[in-house]
Amino acid sequence: MSNAPTTPGASPAPAGPDAFEELEKLVAAAKEDYQKAVGGNKAAGTRVRKSMQDIKQQAQNIRVKVLETRSTTP
Repeated sequence: MSNAPTTPGASPAPAGPDAFEELEKLVAAAKEDYQKAVGGNKAAGTRVRKSMQDIKQQAQNIRVKVLETRSTTP
């Protein structure tokens, strides 16, 4: 189980059994800042961009893990 923080700006956790849940948490954590950014809050926009990078990295970790699993399955 990952103990990585799920707050905006937190680094994504490596792909593991809870990787998809961690991805969902990262998206949920970014939602409020996204809504603020759309409303014109520039600081929230910066936080959203950082969160999107973390989300992208976590999604890539999951993608790699799925490919590894697929290639090692007989």
